[in-house]
Amino acid sequence: MNRISVLPVVAAILASPAMAQDENISWKSTELEPGLYMLEGEGGFPGGNLGLLSGADGVVLIDNGYAHLSAMTVASIEKLTDGPVNFVINTHAHGDHTGGNAALHKSGATVVAHDNLRRALLADEDFDQVGIPQLTFSDSVTFHLNGHSAYVFHLPSAHTDGDAAIRFPEVNVIHAGDLFFNGVYPFIDLDGGGDVDGYIAAQQAILSMADGASRIIPGHGPLASKADLQAAVDMLIDSRSRIAALIDAGKSAEEVLSENPLAHYENWNWQFITTERMTNTIYRSLTAE
Repeated sequence: MNRISVLPVVAAILASPAMAQDENISWKSTELEPGLYMLEGEGGFPGGNLGLLSGADGVVLIDNGYAHLSAMTVASIEKLTDGPVNFVINTHAHGDHTGGNAALHKSGATVVAHDNLRRALLADEDFDQVGIPQLTFSDSVTFHLNGHSAYVFHLPSAHTDGDAAIRFPEVNVIHAGDLFFNGVYPFIDLDGGGDVDGYIAAQQAILSMADGASRIIPGHGPLASKADLQAAVDMLIDSRSRIAALIDAGKSAEEVLSENPLAHYENWNWQFITTERMTNTIYRSLTAE
């Protein structure tokens, strides 16, 4: 299994049995500012949360859900805009965020992403190569459209090795992609270049840009505040500390699991990232196993 194709497994866990009833799945939009939206899946799981900036200067879409739901995604976007999508920004390479790349590029959009994300998708034999990003960056790029600045910046070795977050400084909105799972354990893709320490550093970087009035769009979960992100960072830092102490005491992976060091955080547990899986991820990241 290659590094990106793991995501259909995620889909099956998250969306079943809704995947058999795609007609019930849609995107719910919340307008955060005039022309600036957050889109969340409802009736099933169409993919991670989207961001949308629309106005006279053009349309920018952040992420785009699963490939098999592209027609529904495009139709949902068209209800909110006066024209087609001009730019698509990918926050990372996973299929629940990049599946619509091909359909949107065919309709005229330019796909923008970090250099490492493009390399990951080029190496993925299951990805429709029509959707490979046409414009890449190594550190950051800024869009100046519709009275907004959309500052797109790379955060290294975090969720993957090709992550980007997007900040709209004039209106105090940040799209964090999968650098933030609101209220649940995060998925840190170690095989895709992710790292627990890097994930914490990325969250702290986003926190440094936020204040009490910030609105943060997570990759998964409801619209969040700085306090919500702080809680996620604190949980992960403490979880790392608990597991690091057991590693320092010479405990094996099996012994660490048996001690259940994350029992305090059982309420962060969910279908895909259980407490056991989060423990294994942190152990593996800290020991490079």
